[in-house]
Amino acid sequence: MPEKSIQPLSEPCHCCALCLCWLRRAAGMQVTGSMRSTGSGSWRSWDWRFHPNLLATGRLYFPQLALRRRLGQLSCMSKPALKLRSWPLTVLYYLLPFGALRPLSRVGWRPVSRVALYKSVPTRLLSRAWGRLNQVELPHWLRRPVYSLYIWTFGVNMKEAAVEDLHHYRNLSEFFRRKLKPQARPVCGLHSVISPSDGKILNFGQVKNCEVEQVKGVTYSLESFLGPRNSTDDLAFPPATSHGSFRSQLVTREGNELYHCVIYLAPGDYHCFHSPTDWTVSHRRHFPGSLMSVNPGMARWIKELFCHNERVVLTGDWKHGFFSLTAVGATNVGSIRIYFDQDLHTNSPRYSKGSYNDFSFVTHTNKEGIPMRKGEHLGEFNLGSTIVLIFEAPKDFNFKLKAGQKIRFGEALGSL
Repeated sequence: MPEKSIQPLSEPCHCCALCLCWLRRAAGMQVTGSMRSTGSGSWRSWDWRFHPNLLATGRLYFPQLALRRRLGQLSCMSKPALKLRSWPLTVLYYLLPFGALRPLSRVGWRPVSRVALYKSVPTRLLSRAWGRLNQVELPHWLRRPVYSLYIWTFGVNMKEAAVEDLHHYRNLSEFFRRKLKPQARPVCGLHSVISPSDGKILNFGQVKNCEVEQVKGVTYSLESFLGPRNSTDDLAFPPATSHGSFRSQLVTREGNELYHCVIYLAPGDYHCFHSPTDWTVSHRRHFPGSLMSVNPGMARWIKELFCHNERVVLTGDWKHGFFSLTAVGATNVGSIRIYFDQDLHTNSPRYSKGSYNDFSFVTHTNKEGIPMRKGEHLGEFNLGSTIVLIFEAPKDFNFKLKAGQKIRFGEALGSL
């Protein structure tokens, strides 16, 4: 029996009319009287209708159809070139299903990119406010219910904490940065590279054409992520002129390849990160930037997400050549702390777009840099974020991972 087509309702739903009014007002268009009257009725007067053709197909009638119908009525207009820049539109952009706003392009609307929409939200300001809130000391009687709610929401395992008593943590910041029992995370000594943190493996593998995958199918430029190899601290890095020459500056030994691994830290994970191997940190580069969410869904949605966000790049050498660890900030995670770097200050109120700050740990008194042992404490986040490892290794290096798997600090990433 042929499938029956679904005909649009005779009247668009009121919620879609309200959404359209909001879109038009934010874009600077005049709201017509008919549309104003459509969405100005009482909330209780809204009616819910069921279309009879749904019985034949079993499909749900989504609000996109009504929105598409309403936008179609505007097609007779002169199709003004509009750019949606108001940050409340970003909220609407995420609340509505992705397909709901596609009809905008058919009637002359030209939304700005997803990145521009997201950047219109004051995530840096919100992150600083969240950081201030985390420092507020909670009353003794309020600590258990607040922390218990967080534990229940994000699945925190407090049996691993060095201090299990919830009343011990004076504020949210102390709770986020709680230490673990020594036996909770044994460090694997058989493999050359271990996981620096708890988290989820988003992607891993060999770097090809100087492009790194943040998630499967979504890549970003290695040079955009690490920055040019000519720092402001008199480091001997000649400027890169092409992808090939940039890769050749990182790979220091013939026959080696570049590898990468991306680990996402969820809000319920252990928030400290450690040294993934025995190596020497010689340089730090801090990129001020946005603080967009880095959850896997957002990483699939926004290309070069990690290049837009604030991040701290630590580079140095290990026994096989170049090694780097990058801590990427996120919404409510503006604070990135490196224990041995007291000069690092993240999430500053003002910064220049595209700027970065270099700092060398190689001095006249310290010719090598900061030696780090495998498993040694390196730094910490607030809430959750992402760790990106990019390193040089021989061609027979093998990862002991699966994409999407959960991993804990100290477990093996790979070895020769």
